[in-house]
Amino acid sequence: MDNSLIDLTKNVLDVASQKVSVIEDINRTTKMLAFNALIEAGRAGDAGRGFAVVANEVNSISQRVSVVAGELRSEIGQLVDRMTTVGEDLMTRFRGQRLADLALNSIDIIDRNLYERSCDVRWWATDSAVVTSLQAPSHEATRHASERLNVILQSYTVYLDLWVADRNGRVIATGRPDRFPHAIGTNVANEGWFIDALRTRDGGDFAVEDITPNPVLENRTVATYSTAVRRDGTQDGEVLGALGIFFDWAPQARAVVTGVRLETSERTNTRCLLLDATGRIIAASDGRGELTESFHLVTQGQPMGHYMDRHGRLIGFARTPGYETYRGLGWYGVLVHNPPGQS
Repeated sequence: MDNSLIDLTKNVLDVASQKVSVIEDINRTTKMLAFNALIEAGRAGDAGRGFAVVANEVNSISQRVSVVAGELRSEIGQLVDRMTTVGEDLMTRFRGQRLADLALNSIDIIDRNLYERSCDVRWWATDSAVVTSLQAPSHEATRHASERLNVILQSYTVYLDLWVADRNGRVIATGRPDRFPHAIGTNVANEGWFIDALRTRDGGDFAVEDITPNPVLENRTVATYSTAVRRDGTQDGEVLGALGIFFDWAPQARAVVTGVRLETSERTNTRCLLLDATGRIIAASDGRGELTESFHLVTQGQPMGHYMDRHGRLIGFARTPGYETYRGLGWYGVLVHNPPGQS
């Protein structure tokens, strides 16, 4: 951030103070000369009376100069203080708006990324291998579905796994059975993503679950997207089961919060966060508090803004705007800039 305006204001005060000091020095010398002149005029008697009048006038002018110099020093100090305050307020607003803009950018990147995930799940739920594994279940059909899911995972590296579950909630096919052998046969009937998938209105609808660790997937944190698998893969077909896709959250989110375009001077004092709708930290540029801590964000009902908290930290925030058909989950991007010397 450029502090040149504030620095220039302080330089004005320094120069003005120096010049006033010079005036005061000159004035003190003038007073001394006038005083000495009065002494000499006194010694000269009647011959020095005219000179005494001049000396007294010079002394009077010197006193007026002293008053003016004092007033000038005081007024310049007050004006510079006001200029400094205004400059600091402007810089704070500038920094705050910039942090809010960066926060909006970070949450927008997440929204666009997760929008793609919502498209993926709706598309893959119509894949013929996935539909057949539920519509005409057999060992061969489920094997083929798993192979198909594995092929998808080879191209879409942002996922940990893809699961197909029947209407009873039993997982019958996965994309990585070798890596996650306990996934097959897992009962997900009571899990939110499965329940919500069965409730989707049609093939254009989807469900999403907030960031959670999945114990079957090595307890990795995932964003889970799901939708119903329908007979013949049609939009309004009978619900046969569900497809759940598990977005590998941690590395993707870390890339976003550590990739915020901060200036070099800001990086050591600025923390970049993603918060869910409850204020829980779901990603942090320093890795602290993820899924275990909450951040108290003061939005005053605004979707975007900035403020200074009681610790002197400048905070910029922006609420998820959503993207296309993805409305978002009420998440926030947040940047916390600490004052120098505070971490």
